[in-house]
Amino acid sequence: MFDSRYIKTFHEVVRTGSYTAAARSLGYTQPAVSQQMKALERDVGTALFTRVGRGLRLTEAGQALTRHTGAILDSLAAAQQQIDAIARLRSGRVRVCAFPSAGATILPDAMARMAAEHPGIRVELVESEPPDSLRMVARGECDVTLAFSYPGLRVDVPDELEEFKLLEDPLTVLLPTGHPLARRKAVHLADLAHERWIAGCGRCRANFLHACAEEGFTPDVACTTDDNLVMQSLVAAGVGIAMVPSLVLSFLCHAKVTGRIVEPHTRRQVYAYVLRDHLRIPATSLALDAIVAAAEAKVGC
Repeated sequence: MFDSRYIKTFHEVVRTGSYTAAARSLGYTQPAVSQQMKALERDVGTALFTRVGRGLRLTEAGQALTRHTGAILDSLAAAQQQIDAIARLRSGRVRVCAFPSAGATILPDAMARMAAEHPGIRVELVESEPPDSLRMVARGECDVTLAFSYPGLRVDVPDELEEFKLLEDPLTVLLPTGHPLARRKAVHLADLAHERWIAGCGRCRANFLHACAEEGFTPDVACTTDDNLVMQSLVAAGVGIAMVPSLVLSFLCHAKVTGRIVEPHTRRQVYAYVLRDHLRIPATSLALDAIVAAAEAKVGC
């Protein structure tokens, strides 16, 4: 493996024709240039120059190396420019994984902040629910992941991940606007014991069933879906009602559906996770800061 410093000095010796001229051009001493050329010859395993009178002549190996030094130095310069751009957040890529309601609410604001301050950063979005999303970030398949947990239903977090609490997300019930309880500001879960229900994703469904059991009833689940838009349509059509996190209310698409806080109050916890070592990567740290700021703004709304 060649030392890039030696390649640069070799290139200058060839260009100027002598160690003395190369030293003057590079700001080195002549002995320093001579030592570097001896070290480079040791690395390549053969002589690169021969003395001809008071001048230098390239050996066959030196001529071969000369044909490549320009390309080597150009590649190193291009690599350094790219690294500088990444380090200074002029370019780069970050992969963010989120569950659907976070992807529709927290991430747009976070990405807008990033685009305004660092337009060269590109973001790749992936959708996944915990615990799969936690395994993805632990395996390095994404850089930041947003995940949630419910009281008593915590997910196992791999030891190598750093956890950042984003917000608490109160649970609400989706009701048709004509429902008798839709006139209330909050609805007690026990008052909905005889309703037909639409259940959501696996972890949300487990929390829902647990909450109903705490209130002394087993819900009549008419159907299940992981799709929030489908769930809203089913509620609007009168198929059933649904318990969803409040983040979902920010993208209610049906005028015939309304959301009401559920009592007793239950809140899911929303977190961001990142590999500790990845916190040193500028684009990852930037994305995390933007996500935290966007979540804080949601709490303040």
